[in-house]
Amino acid sequence: MTIVDSAIYVDGRRTDDPESLRETHEAAREHGGVAWIGLYRPTEEEFASVAEECGLHELAVEDAVKAHQRPKLDRYGETLFVVLRAARYLDRPETVEFGEVHVFVGPDFVVTVRHGEAPDVGEVRGRMERHSDLLRRGPEAILYAIMDRIVDDYGPVVAGLENDIDEIETEVFG
Repeated sequence: MTIVDSAIYVDGRRTDDPESLRETHEAAREHGGVAWIGLYRPTEEEFASVAEECGLHELAVEDAVKAHQRPKLDRYGETLFVVLRAARYLDRPETVEFGEVHVFVGPDFVVTVRHGEAPDVGEVRGRMERHSDLLRRGPEAILYAIMDRIVDDYGPVVAGLENDIDEIETEVFG
């Protein structure tokens, strides 16, 4: 499992980075903050400690570990589980690259699990860290920012595909 980033945010500001996942969640609770843990392609065994620490439902954990889930929103107690499909257009090979992001949103935590290269959740995190007023709004604001990024990334995909179609039409009929 690759832990991409693990941080605590109090009043919209990133505090010292914790040494362990357990410490991340505990510190967020103690200081009234939000823990944001970002993971890349974890196995079930690797994800078990995060799931236990955050009290994640076993069915949602199973889905988060296995890619190729349909987009959905489930609620397990106080935790939302969201599966999002992302896409980005690559100009040079003229292809579309797909990815998947699973987001757990609890009262004092966000856990993101990414499969594939798209989207870069780190860019979302960086933007939110530069605008602490967004992070101050809590875990739901983080989910909103991730969803907004994924939706925005579909614009260039559509534009790239339209351009490819125009090029093909020109070659065939031009």
